[in-house]
Amino acid sequence: MKLKDLLKDVTSSCLSGSMETEVTSIAYDSRKVSEGTLFVCLRGFATDGHKYIDDAVKAGAAAILAEEDPDHHTGVTVVKTDDTRKALAFISARWFGHPAEKMTMIGLTGTKGKTTVAHMIKKILEEEGRKVGMIGTLGAFIGSEKMETRNTTPESYELHHMFRQMLDAGCSHVVMEVSSQGLKMHRTDGITFDYAAFLNISPDHIGAGEHEDFDDYLNCKKRLFSQARVTVANIDDSHWQEVTADADEVYTVSLIRDADFMGRNIRNIWEPKILGVEFEITGKFDEKIVLNMPGAYNAENALTAAGIAYLMGVSPDIIARGISETRVKGRTQLLTDVHFSTFLIDYAHNALSMENLLKTLREYEPKRLICLFGGGGNKARQRRFDMGEMAGKYADLTIITLDNPRFESTEEINKDIIRGLDVYGGEYKVIMDREEAIHYLIDNCGEGDIVALIGKGHEEYQEIEGVKHFFSEEKIVSEYLRTK
Repeated sequence: MKLKDLLKDVTSSCLSGSMETEVTSIAYDSRKVSEGTLFVCLRGFATDGHKYIDDAVKAGAAAILAEEDPDHHTGVTVVKTDDTRKALAFISARWFGHPAEKMTMIGLTGTKGKTTVAHMIKKILEEEGRKVGMIGTLGAFIGSEKMETRNTTPESYELHHMFRQMLDAGCSHVVMEVSSQGLKMHRTDGITFDYAAFLNISPDHIGAGEHEDFDDYLNCKKRLFSQARVTVANIDDSHWQEVTADADEVYTVSLIRDADFMGRNIRNIWEPKILGVEFEITGKFDEKIVLNMPGAYNAENALTAAGIAYLMGVSPDIIARGISETRVKGRTQLLTDVHFSTFLIDYAHNALSMENLLKTLREYEPKRLICLFGGGGNKARQRRFDMGEMAGKYADLTIITLDNPRFESTEEINKDIIRGLDVYGGEYKVIMDREEAIHYLIDNCGEGDIVALIGKGHEEYQEIEGVKHFFSEEKIVSEYLRTK
């Protein structure tokens, strides 16, 4: 493609060379540049692509897209634009033939629940016979085929590449988690979402390398709804009007207020191999929903998924069936191999999600509620203190263990957790080896106990001193049970 065609949707100026230059590939990592590449200089938290212009030229780049003039004449075409991240989004869409425009696009944003709602929508649409692409925390999926991703919302070039693959594979719909970072970094710029959902918002991802404050976090999430045709908003969140202020057509969901889609009469279900809820949807349609995930917050997730599906024309019976069959790896995931207690795995990794989980499990009135977790290293110390406080408040016993210490001392991490536990005088036991800690729980739990393995969720590794070691809680439980 000629450079002038590739940059058709980008405001730019040519500093040297020709806009007639032929481009054979696009890269924003100089190590991936080859003969004929357009190298896009992106500024990141750790490095700046402008530092690697010479490397890109040596590797054969045909053109450079930058935000500043290079220090010296490069010998190749150089184009300047105000924001290369924003430009990359429009360039990528054009390079891959605007695949998002040819599918129904569904975007979800919220502090928690995105992954669960995405899986629910995907399952509902598949029940209707659709082929669905999905992008989010657990990776990218074309039907059942999985592709690994680095971020919840990948860089725009990867996004449009995935959209192209999904379209070519016959997908009619794409459901994706749209993170605040993805919006902040312009990864979804230029995409028109046919449907978008606001789930909730609470302080998170605030700090170095993320958002400077809560206002920045909220305003980034707000961007999604200026790109959406139809918005579904959870009006039980106090910030919903602020976040969706720029939305055009808004439908509402609520567990407690009058709304377009209302969830009522929520009842807990705890039976062998089932820990969930049932409830009724009223409003634009009436249907009973049985969900194999615990808690009102999962009923809220299901209500949002149901609302979006109904607005897309899916029948209530298919919606109910799809929700009942949804299972999400690492999200209140019940381990059905365990018969003597109720064991589940959950990704809760901050105080809010931990409180939601433990408070919900407490409502099932277990004989004992036991949680196992550790703290992530190189993260805000307050986060693990707060998680310890929630464990002390709700759990009968907490097992403190290893999570992803990264480059931090596990002993120092645990001290912060213990300070939090001490706020409520929570009973705890420290077992540093996470596998050994899980074995201890299997050996020491009985009928009527609920055990929550918290923090790892879908992750199948432990990150220690910069190295990721394979670690699967699901596999550890099943293998240990075979020895019993």
